[in-house]
Amino acid sequence: MKTLTISLKIFLFFTILTGIVYPLFVTGIAQILFPVQANGSLIVKNNKIIGSELIGQQFDSIIYFSSRPSAISYNPLPSGGSNYGLTSAKLKNLVTERKNKFIAFNQLDSRTEIPSEMLFASASGLDPHISPKAALLQVERVAKARKFSTLQKQKLIKCINDKTEAPQYLFLGEERINVLTLNLELNKLDQNITDNK
Repeated sequence: MKTLTISLKIFLFFTILTGIVYPLFVTGIAQILFPVQANGSLIVKNNKIIGSELIGQQFDSIIYFSSRPSAISYNPLPSGGSNYGLTSAKLKNLVTERKNKFIAFNQLDSRTEIPSEMLFASASGLDPHISPKAALLQVERVAKARKFSTLQKQKLIKCINDKTEAPQYLFLGEERINVLTLNLELNKLDQNITDNK
């Protein structure tokens, strides 16, 4: 009986420590030191949550930069890829379809080399980034759709350069640009242009 009582006390102690005290402590520290990241890196505009820096969104309109393809339609609940292997005929057809669509949508030369992230979905299906090259290939289409002048188009290219993020810790991954934040800056640029007319 004594052993059972000691076991129950230890069980209760560690349940409170690891189930209540530790999570509250870590949550409190995260809220104090990293409040934005702890709350999902949410992007708020006019007191309304419009997305997260961590989760990609679909942009189909010609006036916006397109995101990387998603095998799960950017739904965070079933997060995942298609699991098609490199020898899969379905994957080959998908890549060909995406390439043709990207070229037609952006009115590019058929020989244009398309960055791989615009052809392949990420493993999570939620990657919010594309390469600067993929963004630059879309500039003409976006500028034309928004009726930008040459000067306005140059400002847009500068915006892409300014929003480009370096590899993580300067050596992990590639240069990348967040599509949602780029499109928000694009709206600001267009608003400034409209205000100045």
